[in-house]
Amino acid sequence: MNPEIRGIHHITAIAGDPQRNIDFYAGLLGLRLVKRTVNFDDPGAYHFYYGDETGRPGTILTFFSWPGSPQGRRGTGQVIAAAFAVPEASLDYWAERFKAHKVPFEEPLSRFGENSIAFYDPDGLQLEMTGVSGSGYGIPWREGPVPPEHAVRGLHSATLSEEGYERTAALLAETLGFRLGGQEENRFRYEAGTGGPRAIVDVVCLPAAPPGRIAAGTVHHIAWRTPDDEDQKAWRRRIAGLGYYVSPVLDRQYFRSIYFRETGGVLFEIATDPPGFTADEPSEALGQSLKLPPWLEANRRCIEADLPDIVLPGRESDFGRSSYNSPSK
Repeated sequence: MNPEIRGIHHITAIAGDPQRNIDFYAGLLGLRLVKRTVNFDDPGAYHFYYGDETGRPGTILTFFSWPGSPQGRRGTGQVIAAAFAVPEASLDYWAERFKAHKVPFEEPLSRFGENSIAFYDPDGLQLEMTGVSGSGYGIPWREGPVPPEHAVRGLHSATLSEEGYERTAALLAETLGFRLGGQEENRFRYEAGTGGPRAIVDVVCLPAAPPGRIAAGTVHHIAWRTPDDEDQKAWRRRIAGLGYYVSPVLDRQYFRSIYFRETGGVLFEIATDPPGFTADEPSEALGQSLKLPPWLEANRRCIEADLPDIVLPGRESDFGRSSYNSPSK
């Protein structure tokens, strides 16, 4: 069979304070908290998933929350930026919103014919709002604090920083099926599937940059979409056959995952589209209660006692509950 990568499934980063994270992503950016669970490999830490109304693949940004985590460093061998897609005409709205909430951001830049605003979350994670024309690139969460006409439509792209891009580019193009969509100086754009938002990854060659350090304010891994279990198994056989160490298939409850580290150092995941975030709670209740996988359910009382108390999102004023104080960019 010929397995398929459809684009980005999700991006997972590291946060410090969980309440500050919720206030920023749900309160300021207007994303929906579609799942509140724990890191399955570290049940003492929250794992938050943000996305569109139902957390469709390609809209999901997730966080491991480790209070007290040291500050990470963006550098080579990392995803150094995650971009959201918003309507092209909405970039002025977002610039004004950032100003009103004293969120650091940079002047709009043009890249591959699209304009973007770079900004930073309270842990120093670099994000972008990228203006996209047309209407077929995502459905906003209409019950959030951001007017639907300006709301985030999902992920747009990710930027990988590499000391040398050639082997990473070969993996993307020759193995994972991405195609080169363009080059601007040391930035190479690759697209999967039908291309466009949610299917874009930029590889930036930065031989003089320091290696990244994974901690608060950095990306832990990026996951690529595959449609089902059979495609995922085929990917595992193919990638292992190239000499990469590939994890066993792991049940993440809302998708199944395999992991491997590409030669430049970025941790890649290939995740299935199903079963999705409504597997254990209805759409209208997403994110409202702490969900645990069956193998942790017996320890629920202890897990809940160890987790920090949080207040769930509900109003735009929720963002005011946490001070911004972004670390150095």
